[in-house]
Amino acid sequence: MPTNFDFLKNTDKNLYEIISDAEMLYRDEYFEQCMGQTRRFAENVCKNVLGSKRTTENTFDQMLATLKDNSQGSEQEKEFIEDLYFLKKCGNKSVHSSSVKQNGIDALECLQRAFEVAINYSVYNKKASKENLNLHFDVKLLATGKRDKNLAKKYAQAEKSVKNKTDKTKTTKSKTKLKQQTAMKSCPKQNKITPYWIVVSIFSIVSFFTAIFLLIIK
Repeated sequence: MPTNFDFLKNTDKNLYEIISDAEMLYRDEYFEQCMGQTRRFAENVCKNVLGSKRTTENTFDQMLATLKDNSQGSEQEKEFIEDLYFLKKCGNKSVHSSSVKQNGIDALECLQRAFEVAINYSVYNKKASKENLNLHFDVKLLATGKRDKNLAKKYAQAEKSVKNKTDKTKTTKSKTKLKQQTAMKSCPKQNKITPYWIVVSIFSIVSFFTAIFLLIIK
C-alpha cells in the first residue's frame, strides 16, 4: 500500500518502515500510538544526522541539544530541529498519558511534521533528489491508502493564485506611484519674480519719473 513516505524507501529503509507503521496506526485510529511512533522516527533521524558527532549522548534530549549546538543557524536547520522537538514533545505526552485521548488532530500534525523532517533528511543529509522538496503531504492517501491525483494540480493552482495576487498588488502600487509622480510634474513650482514683471516694473518707474518731469517744466 502506498504511503506519503515512499520516497524514503531507497534512502533509508529502516526509517521508512518506522514511519509507514505510524501511518497505518493513524488509519486504524490508534492516534496515541501513532504519535509515539512518530517520536521514535524523529529520534532515529536525529541519531542518523548526528552520526560521528554523537559521543556520550544517549537520550533524545541530549542528542537534540548536541544537534542544536552543531547547527549553522540556517532557516532550514531551525525548522528541522523545531519539528524534531515537536515530535519528541507530542510523543512523550502520548506515551506517558494516563488516559487515551484519541486525538486525531495532534496525530495528523505529527505525521505532517514527520513528513517535513523526512524530506529535509533525505535531501540535505542523504543527498537525495531535490525534487523531494516539491512533495506534498496527501491526507487522502493517509486516510484511504489511495493517492489524490489532483493534489499536485491543486497546489499548482494555489501557488498561481498567490503569485497573481502578488503581481496585481505590485502593479497597483506602481500605477499609484506613477500617478503621483505625474501629478507632481504637472504642477511646477512658480518663480516669485518672472521676466514679465521685471519689464512691467521698469516701464512703471520710467512712466512715473516722466510724469513728474512734465509737471515740473509746466
